[in-house]
Order: sequence, then C-alpha cells, then structure tokens
Amino acid sequence: MKYLGGLTAMVFAFTVVLTGCGSRGGNNVGKKDVFVIGMSQCNLGEPWRVQMDEDIRAAAAEYDHVKVLFKDAQNDTLRQRGHIEEFIRQGVDVLIASPKEAAPLTEPLARAYEKGIPVIILDRAVLGDQYTVFIGADNRLIGEAAGKWLKKALGGKGNVVELKGLMTSVPGVDRHEGFRKGIEGSDIKVIFEADMQWLEPNARKEMESALARFDRIDAVYAHNDPGAHGAYLAAAAVDRQKEMIFVGIDALPNEGRAYVKQGILAACFEYPTGGREAIDTALKLLNGEAVPKKIVLPTRVYTPENIDRGGEAL
Repeated sequence: MKYLGGLTAMVFAFTVVLTGCGSRGGNNVGKKDVFVIGMSQCNLGEPWRVQMDEDIRAAAAEYDHVKVLFKDAQNDTLRQRGHIEEFIRQGVDVLIASPKEAAPLTEPLARAYEKGIPVIILDRAVLGDQYTVFIGADNRLIGEAAGKWLKKALGGKGNVVELKGLMTSVPGVDRHEGFRKGIEGSDIKVIFEADMQWLEPNARKEMESALARFDRIDAVYAHNDPGAHGAYLAAAAVDRQKEMIFVGIDALPNEGRAYVKQGILAACFEYPTGGREAIDTALKLLNGEAVPKKIVLPTRVYTPENIDRGGEAL
C-alpha cells in the first residue's frame, strides 16, 4: 500500500491496532520504537497557527511511541519547501503540512506522496490530488455564511471594507469568493479591499488607508480575527469604531470569541485548527487503516447573543 511508505512489511504485520481501552499513552503503535511525524508549518506569526501546533503537540503527547518534528517556515515559501524536502530525506513516517501557498508547494508534497510517505494536508489545500488526506473546514461555506450574516445585519445595504488573507492561498480565495456570493442580491458595496496576508499589523495599516479615504464605513469583513481586531484598533484610534461593525474568522477562545465577549467583534466564524484530527489520522494510517481523502471539520458562528451558549452551528 502506497501510504505505508517506509514501514516494512514486518512492522505492519506486528502493528497493534489502537483500541478505546485504557489511556492513549499506553498503547503501542506497532513494534517500531518511535514513529516520527514531520510537521511543516507555514508560519507562527498568527495565533491560530500557534494553536494548531499546540493541538498537534498535545494530541501526540498522549502516545508513547510518537514523536513530532516541528518546522516553522516563517512565512517563506522557499523555506517551507526546504523543510518538506528535509523531511523526505529523513524518511519520516508521516508528513503533515499546512502550506503557505498552493502552487509552489504542490510538487514537493507530491514527491513525498510518490515516495510512499503518507501526506496529510492541513488547513490549506494544494493543487491536484497527490496527497493522502486533506483536513480542514469549508472556507467557501464560511465566507458565504459571513456574507449572509452581514447582509442581514446591515439590512441589505451598506459600505463594507474587506481585509483579505493571503490571496495566493486557497483559504484566502475561498473566503473572498464565498463572501461575495453571500452578499449577492443586496445593495452592499465593497468600497475598499486589500490583502493583509493574515497579519494584524498589515490589517491595521490597510484600515487606516480606508478610514482616510471614506467618510462612511458600515462594516469590516476580515478573513481572520487578527485582521478584524487590527481594523478595530485603527478605527478606535480615530474614534470611529462605533460607526461600524467588525466580523472575523477563526474564533479561538482567547482571541475571536474573547473579542465578541468584549464587544469588539459583532460576529466571528470558527475555523478549527485540525491539529488533533491530524494526529488521529496519522495514527490510523500507521495502523494500516483506510481514511477518507477529505475530512471536513464543522464550524460555528459566535455572536453576543449566542456566545454564552457556545455559538451556533452552520
């Protein structure tokens, strides 16, 4: 089987299937002393990505025979490509990657897959299907839900600023196109849009430009919660934050959801990190279990009205 990669037939023959009995940490995943998982993270400049690594680390810590090697590409596609190639040379048992950009990283990940290393793509898709499994929420659905929510909140009309994530990444494109579909049929106008590359300082700077150009802004839709928060800070600096509402995506407990409770965001849409699911899927692959090609994670919307009830499922 292609996805068993470097595991020998002997290792597979002695693999012990995980059960629900006892603690996870006490289970032996096969007879190999340590299974090594390579995790290629595109950057740790976003709190959401820090949380993703923490979720992976916590899930892996429950197993005695799993070791995760973390690499941070620091928002550099070439560096991330180098990390993936390094994992291939090391012969990791599973490779998890959250790519910075789709096109440039498709080839090295496909090469790992062709060499028999199970490849789990997390959060940001690549081109084609040369990988084992993709894990992530539906960004297009989330973007569309945000558009529909804003359309209702604004009564079908208003001026909106859209602060986009990295538009060479699939999530950025999907959150943008989904949003535009969500506001179709309304009199909502996107009067200003900019690629803030998922970073709060960039979002604040772009929002300063929007505030200087437009006297009336009714809402800000940012592709992530740091972007929405950066926009809020820019508006608050010139005492205009009460003129508009702010909507973001991610909904980390100490970030987006906290901003909703503080009255900074009018809504935030959850995008799960998928960290635990990635480790669970890696262990299934190491045990020779079949996994689906795509695992879609559920999402929720949080508003001041439902935040204390745990949000509302989309």
